Amino acid sequence: MRITAVSPKLKELPDIRNRAGFRAVFTLTRTMVRFVIFIIVLFVYFRCARYSEAKNRSQDPALIADRMVRKTRLSRYICGALPRNIAVAAVLSVVNFAHAADITLMNRGESVVVHAGDGSYEIGQQNHLVIHARVAVKMDHTWITSSDYPAHHVSESSFSDTLGHGRTVTVQCTGLPSRPELTYVIRLYDNIDAGDITVRVQNHTGKSVTVQSIRSVEALGDRPLKTGDSESSDRVLSDSFSEDWPPLKIYDLNQAPGGMLRAVGSQLIYNQRSRQSIFFGALSSDRFLTIMHLKVNPDVMHQPGIGSFTVDSTGTTEIQATDPESGLRDGPAKNLLELSLPLDPGSEIDSERLMFALGNNYYAILNTYGDAIRLLHHSRSGTGPMLGWWSWTAFYSDITEGNSWSNAQWLAEYLKPLGFDYFHLDLGYAYARGEYTTPNAAQFPNGLAPLVRKVGSLGLKMGFWTAPFEVSDRSWVYEHHKDWLLHNSQGEPINIGIGDEAGKEVLFILDVTNPDAQEYLRATYRTLAKDWRATYIKLDFMDNTAVEGNYHRPHTTALEAQRIGLQIIREAVGEHVLLDKDGSPMLNPVGLVDEGRLSQDTGHTFLRSKEAATGIAARYYMQHNFFLSDPDALTVSRQLIEERQIQAPLTLEEAQVSVTLAAVSGGMFEIGDDLPTLGKDAERVALVTNPDLLQMIRLGKSSLPLDLMTYRHEDEQPGVFLLQEDARQAMLAVFNWTERSNSHAFSFSDLGLQPDHHYHVLNVFRPKEQSRFNSTGLQVEKLPVHSVELFKILDDSIPAQPPSVVAQVPTNGKVSQDLLFTAAAPDSPVPAIAYHWDFGDGVIADGATLTHAYTHGDSFVAHLRVEGVDGLSFEKDYPVIISGSMAVPVPKRYLDDTTKSSAPK
Repeated sequence: MRITAVSPKLKELPDIRNRAGFRAVFTLTRTMVRFVIFIIVLFVYFRCARYSEAKNRSQDPALIADRMVRKTRLSRYICGALPRNIAVAAVLSVVNFAHAADITLMNRGESVVVHAGDGSYEIGQQNHLVIHARVAVKMDHTWITSSDYPAHHVSESSFSDTLGHGRTVTVQCTGLPSRPELTYVIRLYDNIDAGDITVRVQNHTGKSVTVQSIRSVEALGDRPLKTGDSESSDRVLSDSFSEDWPPLKIYDLNQAPGGMLRAVGSQLIYNQRSRQSIFFGALSSDRFLTIMHLKVNPDVMHQPGIGSFTVDSTGTTEIQATDPESGLRDGPAKNLLELSLPLDPGSEIDSERLMFALGNNYYAILNTYGDAIRLLHHSRSGTGPMLGWWSWTAFYSDITEGNSWSNAQWLAEYLKPLGFDYFHLDLGYAYARGEYTTPNAAQFPNGLAPLVRKVGSLGLKMGFWTAPFEVSDRSWVYEHHKDWLLHNSQGEPINIGIGDEAGKEVLFILDVTNPDAQEYLRATYRTLAKDWRATYIKLDFMDNTAVEGNYHRPHTTALEAQRIGLQIIREAVGEHVLLDKDGSPMLNPVGLVDEGRLSQDTGHTFLRSKEAATGIAARYYMQHNFFLSDPDALTVSRQLIEERQIQAPLTLEEAQVSVTLAAVSGGMFEIGDDLPTLGKDAERVALVTNPDLLQMIRLGKSSLPLDLMTYRHEDEQPGVFLLQEDARQAMLAVFNWTERSNSHAFSFSDLGLQPDHHYHVLNVFRPKEQSRFNSTGLQVEKLPVHSVELFKILDDSIPAQPPSVVAQVPTNGKVSQDLLFTAAAPDSPVPAIAYHWDFGDGVIADGATLTHAYTHGDSFVAHLRVEGVDGLSFEKDYPVIISGSMAVPVPKRYLDDTTKSSAPK
């Protein structure tokens, strides 16, 4: 008999306890009834047995004749086999139900019930059932569900891992001798309002099978997902395969394209009436892509309902076959290979780990998910603010040595003092995709080395665009090593389409599991980092190349191959080169890249900003959890250059939209304009040098989209963002994405601000304009089309303060000794946004952690100044005494992470 332990924290949840108590009483009653039936059957059996024995002993002729009749098959069955079979069945039934009682797990917000009878599970909240589901596997192209197995062995235990601790239930589905066993583990955390589920397929048969997909969730019943009110009020946020495959949009249920909402990685379902949310999100990306299918019931489109819901761990072929951006969708069918992994006798395979969470605060759910990804994948989230310039939207593929150098000079002269120090060359500098260390001599006749040296002399940091796993038909790899390419089942290289951005190129995929291709990839990125001094490298079009195929390493999935390639690149460039994920699944690169694109490409039109905005809003929680957010470049000039048809230059209001949208991401801040052209327009230069916008970037926090799932229908998409910089001040951005003016009213309580405090509000773009606010809130009236209002809200009840800083400064040292200077404001109520050091010997430098060597002995005073968001600075002097000389050690060879493997023996 199993007893479900109830946490003391749950005493405040009587509905959960009542529901669990009901199940316990029901199970006990059912077992008692079956036991009574068992006793009755035993009684009948023994009575028949005694009657049969008495008849056998009798010698009476009449009884002998009667015994002859009873020897018929029917009579033997009725008086012999039947009672025995019934008795055995009753025993097994009682044993089974005594062993297989339902198990209930509970935490503060969720409950999980596992039904031992059919192996299904329920997830709910308080007394509200949200989903009843089972698991499944697609083996040998046939679906087998947990309900198809006749036996289900259920056990409960405790667990502890990186995310916390809780209780877990393991369900083993067995009893099909010719089929592998299906086991799933469902866990519920005590310390966070979330749980997870993982499915395992174990082949204990004597033959091999193939696995195409593993299903963690197959919702059951007429209402697969119950959000607490009419499903017609459901609004769904479905993440994409990559940042723009497809462009991220939020749909009401009746807007579902083709009656289905497909998500990759995560899906949030929010009911606008009950305000309850259901969330599923992949916690791993080891081999499979996690795909959710939410299908809308087509019979009631006027009052839509959810028809079915599933979550699968599978290959990328479904996406490659259906997304309009895929080069395989309209290509030959032979290049679309269904993932099919062999499972030999004695082996096993797991689904990806899937998180689930419920609640009435979807921000808390998304933040919990982001935190989990950071902890589980050791994300490289320490990157500071990145400000700079990139060439793509300034010139697209028409970049040249001359126009890029002009922009570098302008950047260094006018913007570098404000922190804009990254100089990024995009597509067009290299001869071919897949051959990035061969310059395009038509546009860079002197190669890249002279330009790189000159850019470095300006104090700028070089960055380069690459598409690491694409190979064009004019590249060296294609010409000499087609065996390094990914092949289909016919042994032919898989053609993934045409690239026409820099001359027509037929594109293929580098097979990064091939050792020779790995060495080529390693050499390419080592050259970019070492010889071309790259400090930043963009990794693009990895969605195009995430393709299932016949890899050199057998039975490798597309996501495994991508991860192998990214690991090679990381090792080649070292730990200090920043890698930017662009055009790839959102989760797979986490832990290997430093930045990640959130949205579609931006450009010189308002429509580009509008299309990108929902991705920036919906993925706000990825900032510093998955990577540093890359919202794509901002454009504010009057340039009439665009990939699409463009009718007129950006208005000033549309330029304000572009720069503010980049700022609310809190991540990268790259200018995508020709800088000398921009420089002719002082009003627009002022947008990229605006101190309030730059402070939002330096703070490094994403703004919270206040209407992420609650935007008004007339607003079309989320458009209100709040950045709480500290207790004293906040930034509020209100966008109008529509073709008509609109108005908003916000109470200070709506904004999460103290309603009894006194505030004053400044309009950032129109500081002379009087903002409409009173003691209760702020009104935004008749916001023009294609515009944004950015407000700075100051709480006059809280005085401005400098940040509280802890510094570690050496008090003494030797001449030429590298001394470490560090400063941080970890517990400061006022965040620090910039650190400035004056070492007292004429050398000044910026940064929280620096090393400095004094070249002569003396008593110095190092001065530290730390800027805070309130406009006040922490300042302090530190005496440093330098005396004596450091002994110079004997020579030794320098080996960094990228050269150790190739060092001479």
